[in-house]
Amino acid sequence: MSRIGKKPIPLPSGVKIQIGEQLQVTGPKGTLTVPIPDGISLEQNGNILNVKRASDQQAALHGLTRALAANAVQGVSGGFIRELDIVGIGYRADVKGKVATFTLGYSHPIEFLLPDGVDLKIDKQTHLVLSGYDRQLLGQVAAKMRALREPDPYKNKGVRYTGEALRKKVGKTGAGGK
Repeated sequence: MSRIGKKPIPLPSGVKIQIGEQLQVTGPKGTLTVPIPDGISLEQNGNILNVKRASDQQAALHGLTRALAANAVQGVSGGFIRELDIVGIGYRADVKGKVATFTLGYSHPIEFLLPDGVDLKIDKQTHLVLSGYDRQLLGQVAAKMRALREPDPYKNKGVRYTGEALRKKVGKTGAGGK
């Protein structure tokens, strides 16, 4: 039995849902759609949404659909936040409108266009706070920013998630070879 799929999803005030071929979730932050696979059904009882399945063949899809629906409800009501840190001398970021400019030790600055639904705030040029209502899109944007200069295992310089544990490698020792 899917333990995640059995959990009910509470609907906060201000969030409206429409169940059809897809689940459409509308809230103060925006609108998201969640696909409903065959064999999975959704029931709304007051301000609680339940996910049901037809047979045990859809156990994995049951939990997946419930998780996607819960993320959509949380996203349109409260939103999500992803934080990144830039570590390295001379490494920094700047944002103007929908374009973020990164200086990451390359010969040129890198311009990154932010998609609709994702906002970026920068503290002290090295702490980035991404916010948005679509969890998948937010995570994808954060991963692309991190990929601009992944943390180096020897010096730990680069773009990393806040709180990310890094494994530092020991470099070569100059013992001199004769």
